Amino acid sequence: MRPDEARAWLEAHVNLEALGVPIGTPRRAAHPTLDRMASLGALLGSPQLEYPVVHVTGTNGKTSAVRLAAALLVESGLSVGAYTSPDLERVNERIAWNGHPIDDLSLDELLALVASIEPHLPEVPSYFEILTGVAYRWFADVAVEAAVVEVGLGGRWDATNIADGRVAVITNVSIDHAEFLGRTRLDIAREKAGIVKPGSTLVLGETDPDVRAPFLERDAAEIVVRDRDFGVSANRVAHGGRLIGLFTPRARYDEVFLSLHGAHQADNAAVAVAAAEALLDRPLDPDLLAEVLGQARSPGRLEVVGHRPLVLLDGAHNVAGAHALREALAEEFPASARTLVVGILREKDPSEMLEALGAPAATRVIACEAPSPRALAAAEVAKAARGLGLPADRVEAFPDISRALDAARAHTPPDGQIVVAGSLYVVGAARAAARRISASGASGTDH
Repeated sequence: MRPDEARAWLEAHVNLEALGVPIGTPRRAAHPTLDRMASLGALLGSPQLEYPVVHVTGTNGKTSAVRLAAALLVESGLSVGAYTSPDLERVNERIAWNGHPIDDLSLDELLALVASIEPHLPEVPSYFEILTGVAYRWFADVAVEAAVVEVGLGGRWDATNIADGRVAVITNVSIDHAEFLGRTRLDIAREKAGIVKPGSTLVLGETDPDVRAPFLERDAAEIVVRDRDFGVSANRVAHGGRLIGLFTPRARYDEVFLSLHGAHQADNAAVAVAAAEALLDRPLDPDLLAEVLGQARSPGRLEVVGHRPLVLLDGAHNVAGAHALREALAEEFPASARTLVVGILREKDPSEMLEALGAPAATRVIACEAPSPRALAAAEVAKAARGLGLPADRVEAFPDISRALDAARAHTPPDGQIVVAGSLYVVGAARAAARRISASGASGTDH
């Protein structure tokens, strides 16, 4: 199988990330099953059992927590795999070893391996199941000593859950993917609690006692709870990020610089540190922790990709994430002319999302369509913005992100801000567009 054939074969499989749930499809019929993934894992040699796994779920903050925890483990001397989703620009981003994405040759060879196995499976695997199998097999092939794995959706029935996570991490629980996981936070918590395996260590970042119950009912050997056993003791704005204090069951870390924007990133850092310590069963070296957090990057999460005007990208794709973005903008990026470039998926309520993003206070709202079959039409997003009281001359709509960004640059003064949010698909396209602008010699864009 040639490389182009391997990628085409992958793309031909059902991708629920891209397509979502067809209207009228019963939840259980659309939800991935572990039987199919278990068969794939077995035919690949059960690679997920060859190394300890830190398994991370939650509504928001998963990817940042995975990246931070993996970096901390790498700097602590381990060979570490990391699996995240979705990708922003290239599928290789999802699967990394010691901070480096899987190379094209390895990815294509492993896709070809899964393709050769597919006829022996009871059912055709999904896009996400294939990549999960590839990740687990590659981590075994390169002999990682640990893997930090982000759940794709929920937990109990997620393809990643064929692994027996030694450390189970829950960042938080909010309403999202209700069509899959349930309509209440408690329903969603029950689904996410499925990653907590008997004898594991549970790092529980959710603070609501009513929502914690499903996690506490699992047979974890050790439970580490936010604000009781670990958490954030200090969290204030610093140039280029945050100055934070963290505490865990094993140590305190004071006056640490975190090179990520947004108060919520301190919470993600606390979860990551607690998870890394739980796997290592020891405190981290303070100098090592300071180095990792001081150089942290989380693409697409309050990421600055341009100046004059300031261009910020954030993958806030649900109401809780939008509120966190709005709070971060208010705290770290003082008020100036702000253009919101927003594209969302059809499962979201556009008015609710725009309200959470602070659209009524924006100088201009530019609606676009996410490059996804699940995209809500830009005209619908624009209509919702006008419904919130924005004058018609402050709202525009474009079918793609490149034209939306061009319009945003045309209308935003050099001392203003362009904030791109609403979907990781939009953010990924915006990153690619920003890089093209930089490559063409446009002034004011950096990475």
